[in-house]
This record gives sequence, C-alpha cells and structure tokens, in this order.
Amino acid sequence: MEKITSFTIDHLKLLPGLYVSRKDQVGNNVITTFDIRMTRPNFEPVMNTAEIHTIEHLAATFLRNHKDFADKTIYFGPMGCRTGFYMVLAGDYTSKDVLPLVKEMYAFMKDFEGEVPGACAKDCGNYLDMNLNMAKFISKKFYDEVLENITDERLIYPE
Repeated sequence: MEKITSFTIDHLKLLPGLYVSRKDQVGNNVITTFDIRMTRPNFEPVMNTAEIHTIEHLAATFLRNHKDFADKTIYFGPMGCRTGFYMVLAGDYTSKDVLPLVKEMYAFMKDFEGEVPGACAKDCGNYLDMNLNMAKFISKKFYDEVLENITDERLIYPE
C-alpha cells in the first residue's frame, strides 16, 4: 500500500503551525483539509484528551456558527497523535486565506467563559472528559506563540 499524504510529511521537521494538508476534488468542488499543529511532534508532550475534547467542542461550535464559514465547515476534529486538529472546509484555500479565521477561533477559545457547548450527558458520549481551563491555556499558548506573528515556515509544510 502507498503511504497516505499525511505520513509523507517529515514530522521531525514539523513545527506548530497552520498547514494545508490536502485538497480533494469532490464533483465540481474543492475540499481543503488543514493541519492545525499545536505541539511539535515527537519533541513536546502531546495534549491530553480532556483539553482536546474541549477544544473540539468549542472550535466546532465556533465554526458552525461563523458568519462567513458556517456553510463551508465540513469537519473539525483531533488528530489521533494528539498534536493538533484537522479543519476541513469546502473551498480552495491556502493557509494564509484562513489565517484570520483560525486566529479568530483561537481568540474565542482562549477567552471562552461559561459552559462548554454540548458538555452534558444528553449531548455528548463522554462529557465528563473535558478541561476548559487547560483548553484555554493551550489555545492561548498557540495563539500567542504561533498565530500572532506566524511566518511562512509555519504555513507551508517542511521539505
């Protein structure tokens, strides 16, 4: 079997950032998958499931209610390796195209107050595995250290 695209990226060179993971043609439409890499693979500790789960709830709710991207949002969810998230949008985008959206989303998450959307037994299959304080902490860290002054090195996959 051939390696899938995400396994061809050198994870030893990959820094936290916002990358186009792939573009797929579906009928007449392009679907763009983004790699939102929050921790450096194989160098930094991975995120715990509680904060990942909380970020997933917050980000998915944010995206599906966004004035410009609600109808373009296909999916937002965690990577199995727990170093980041995939964001899938309908449309042909670059990392720079969606950088304002991602910055807005992480600003929303780092400053979020209140009940996490969908964090109850009726709405979620594992609602007790949430950690809002840690989700806010790592969202702020990513916003401050990566998104705020992002460079091309963190917008384009390493060679």
